[in-house]
Amino acid sequence: MKQSGEDLEVEETDDKNRRRFLLRYYRLFNLEQCELPQSVIDKLPKIDTHQHDSIEAVEKIIAGMPNPPEIVRGGSKAFYSPLTDRITLPPRELFISAEEEAATETHELVHSSGSEKRLAREGICEAAPFGSPTYSKEELVAEMGAAFLCAEAGISNAVIGNQAAYVAGWLTKFRDDHKLLIHAAAQAQHAVNFILNRTYAD
Repeated sequence: MKQSGEDLEVEETDDKNRRRFLLRYYRLFNLEQCELPQSVIDKLPKIDTHQHDSIEAVEKIIAGMPNPPEIVRGGSKAFYSPLTDRITLPPRELFISAEEEAATETHELVHSSGSEKRLAREGICEAAPFGSPTYSKEELVAEMGAAFLCAEAGISNAVIGNQAAYVAGWLTKFRDDHKLLIHAAAQAQHAVNFILNRTYAD
């Protein structure tokens, strides 16, 4: 079964040995909708949850962004979709801390600044496969921009270690491009200026 709930099967026909594709649908239920014996429930993996409130300074940054994307909660992964202009974040309680949530949210916010209707950045406007130079540069821009925004919100001390490690990981793909870091930092600052609704003269 595929995660999408669809299964494409290939079946051989008797005549002429041709293939045909069948689309199958499966009904999926949330665990809360099922009546299971306690012994089965006890064997299911437990998800750690954490209680924390959002950080007011980060919420102000998000609220002040001109032409912001939609932000929704769901699933277990954070991502920005240029197609729908939507940021998807996991539920708040899945983040270890409010600072980690803010770092993730600002990372995706920087990605969203590159959409066609905002700054039209290459890493967002062009389809780039994972790990390609364009994709890697966009990840650098997003993480550096998130670091700038976290500093603006006064929470950089709590997340700087993770951010530095993330940036270092993507930089290994560009050992021979000495200008990449400068270009990525400039694009990150441009994104931050847009998100904070600042002009370069400020």
